[in-house]
Amino acid sequence: MPGAADPVSPPPPPASARFPDAPPAEAAGRTTARLRPGREPRKQGAPAETASETTARLRPIRSPQPQPQPQPESESASQFSRPPGAPRFSAPAHPTAPAHPTAPARPMSRVVPDPAHSWSAGPAGRPVVSFAEPELSGGRTRLRVGPRTAAAAACLVLGLGLIGGALTGSWLTGTGEEGGAGNAYSTAGTLWHSVPVDELFPPTVQGTGAGPGGADRSWTRIAVAPDTGCAHAFDPLLRTALAPVGCRRLLRATYTDATQSYVTTVGLLFTKADPAAMSALAARFRDEHLDRRADLMPRPYAAPGTAAAGFGDTQRASWTISVLADAPVVAFAVSGWADGRGVDSPQPAADAVRSGATTAPAQAGLGNEAQGLADRVERRLRKTVGTATEKSS
Repeated sequence: MPGAADPVSPPPPPASARFPDAPPAEAAGRTTARLRPGREPRKQGAPAETASETTARLRPIRSPQPQPQPQPESESASQFSRPPGAPRFSAPAHPTAPAHPTAPARPMSRVVPDPAHSWSAGPAGRPVVSFAEPELSGGRTRLRVGPRTAAAAACLVLGLGLIGGALTGSWLTGTGEEGGAGNAYSTAGTLWHSVPVDELFPPTVQGTGAGPGGADRSWTRIAVAPDTGCAHAFDPLLRTALAPVGCRRLLRATYTDATQSYVTTVGLLFTKADPAAMSALAARFRDEHLDRRADLMPRPYAAPGTAAAGFGDTQRASWTISVLADAPVVAFAVSGWADGRGVDSPQPAADAVRSGATTAPAQAGLGNEAQGLADRVERRLRKTVGTATEKSS
């Protein structure tokens, strides 16, 4: 109906200073800018443009190329590429399309390290090192050995072989310490038939400082007993004490001092025992003090027609017995007066040579006679053993 309000079109907005219903008077002389072709006419009811208002030409808007959508990360890679709850990584889109098409980006993945190569591998927190790995072939296990392991094993075998050869050579030649001692021990056991009597019992023995108070002594050999067994050379009790080492040979000689006042028989008993038995006998004599018992005195050798002709069992005044542990020998000596005087209380030489001893054997110096002569004969024996050992080696 004419004059009725259009129910569809809204009523025009009220007039304002910027968009009045009618252009102002001062703007009546101005021209209105042309509408560029293609522009839609102003809607009905819209305010008219003023002469001063223009519209800039709008450039056509290009439709942007579709950007490649990031592919979802795999479950295994996502566990190492981002922490739990963190947003996924996506590169920002370019404002403009790239000049050249690029291949779609690959999903990001992270190389997972091998736990076996970690320093924390192994039960002790250290890397596990193996020299060889077993190789299974045909149901059997074979060990593959590397070149370094083989070289180390060869060096070990060679070193053991050299050491073993050196020890064997030392044992065969007797140059080792134990071999040398064993050779000397066996050499000493053969001296009774291979060494002249003058070397074991010299015609004259010098005893510098061997007398009482450090006085010098000199002994002269007056008789040498033939080498015999031990059947009648010792008292029964002493023979029993020496029985564990046996008796191979007994050598004896009798000496007198420069004044021919004293006579002394010195002897060397060569046993059949090994070093262990000799060491045991020496320990027994030392621990039980068997060398100081008067009922274990050795017997003298009384040579007829000499100053020792009257030297019997009752004339024994002082004695000494020495069991050698490094040779199968028992050295001994017994002394007395040359005039056949008997002795009621014999005294061992170790006690008679002490300072302050007042017994008759001690006052006469018979303990020094037996101890001094026995010591020098034993020294010559050791010297002879050393010389004979050097010659045999």
